[in-house]
Amino acid sequence: MFARRKKLYSGSLIFDTVNIVILFAFFVITIYPFYYIFIYSISIPAEANRGNVVFLPAGFTLQNYVQVFRLKGIARATFISAARSVIGTLITLFCCSFAAYLVTKERLRFRKLIYRFLVITMYLEAGLIPWYLTMQLYGFSDNFLLYIIPSAVQAYFVILFKVYFESIPASLEESAEIDGAGYMTRFWKIVIPTSIPILATVAIFSLVNQWNTWYDNYFLVRSESLMTLQLKLKSFLDQVNYLVQMLKSGQTNIDPNRILTPTAVRMTVTMVITFPILLVYPILQRYFVKGIMMGAIKG
Repeated sequence: MFARRKKLYSGSLIFDTVNIVILFAFFVITIYPFYYIFIYSISIPAEANRGNVVFLPAGFTLQNYVQVFRLKGIARATFISAARSVIGTLITLFCCSFAAYLVTKERLRFRKLIYRFLVITMYLEAGLIPWYLTMQLYGFSDNFLLYIIPSAVQAYFVILFKVYFESIPASLEESAEIDGAGYMTRFWKIVIPTSIPILATVAIFSLVNQWNTWYDNYFLVRSESLMTLQLKLKSFLDQVNYLVQMLKSGQTNIDPNRILTPTAVRMTVTMVITFPILLVYPILQRYFVKGIMMGAIKG
């Protein structure tokens, strides 16, 4: 008996050790690229450009960040990106959740047809030119509404909400209906409070998508006052690339050590854009797994 227990203990110890080693290796593989971006962004550009950045920064400087945050209009661009992310996410949550709530009600006529039309939009897309013409026709050019209205209803989010709502016990709504509660009352006071996990899940998806999106700004917005942070930083990267090309061709007398390298700018821009998401994600992460599992497509 003792020998058997010792054998089981040894086998369990070996398994745990191998498991920890594999998971740690995956952790390093996952975290190292982001760590590399961070140490590169705080390295001296000239030193980092020589390939001296591996595990530790090549020197230390915050000049990369100083140059980025000195950009003209960077504060307003950050505000516009934050505003579109927050407002757009709130509108998406309301529209998608309410649309999903309606298609779960058998009293709604043609609800299956409406739902199928929503699902079809996940597979069929007209393309860039029809999208551009449609946005122009609706008057979204140089309009803040461009950032929030087109993304108000998204089929994937409606599906997640619909399946989650169907998992809520029908007795909760039935008892409220007996007491005279209408659809809106039941939606706000019963369905929404019991759907925090799926709301947090969709909020993460929508927030990241809104924060990272730049092509609508690029194609339809010409006003500097509506420029998002992503497009502002992209224009800065283009300027750095242009200066580097001029320096190589001898068309400028600027000290090379004072010019940020394109790679340093990319790394710094990546950190600046990613950091807000890193702050928000841990807050909502505890709801994420439960929400995505409960809202998964079944059958």
